[in-house]
Amino acid sequence: MPIHGSLFEEFKETEARDQFTRQSSKMLKVRMDYGPVMARTGSMVAYQGDIRFANKGSGGLSKMLKSSLTGEGVPIMECSGQGELFLADEAADIQVLYLEDDMVSVNGANVLAFSSSIDWDIHRVSARGGMMAGGLFNVSLRGSGYVAITTKGEPIALDVSTPTFADAQAVVLWTQAVRMQIRTDTGGIGSMLRGGTGEMVQMAFSGQGHVLVQPAENAANTGSGERRSSGLSDFLS
Repeated sequence: MPIHGSLFEEFKETEARDQFTRQSSKMLKVRMDYGPVMARTGSMVAYQGDIRFANKGSGGLSKMLKSSLTGEGVPIMECSGQGELFLADEAADIQVLYLEDDMVSVNGANVLAFSSSIDWDIHRVSARGGMMAGGLFNVSLRGSGYVAITTKGEPIALDVSTPTFADAQAVVLWTQAVRMQIRTDTGGIGSMLRGGTGEMVQMAFSGQGHVLVQPAENAANTGSGERRSSGLSDFLS
């Protein structure tokens, strides 16, 4: 008997020519004929064709050394072959951007995938107050190619030409010419005695460019090696 209803028509595969395309707000479609891509380990939900997955470990000796020093590392997989690959991460919203000889600094919890033409590294974002902000390190993605990130809900892109402040655990990424500093705001002695505001650690942004902020927080590392939940150490271990 025939199947009735619009299910297969409504949710059919999106046709696209770009390497990275949002299949839906929560799923990324990658065309493999543009070459290999690097993706968060375990993010594959489906593929069509002949695609192979290789564990890239910590991404090289220098990153392994940083892993030992920082408690962070980078378990990613290289995806190569022919066909179409579909990626997702816990049904989080997916955003796609294209870098053209540019750089973004991204919270590791929000990295989903990037073109193999993109150079990546672990970098220090702040020495002062960094541990209070949930870790001293971000992932820098530099070069030309596609980058896919995840956000908890729809983000907002703020122009930092006006002094801009954000919760350290809500910041997803910022662009190359943006300057960031850690700011602590206790709310005063009286506020601390009443339990504080819950907004003590903030990131202050200035310069030129944008900072992307999501409407939810990534849980931070405790700073003692014990991970409370996903963060940079989920994408980087």
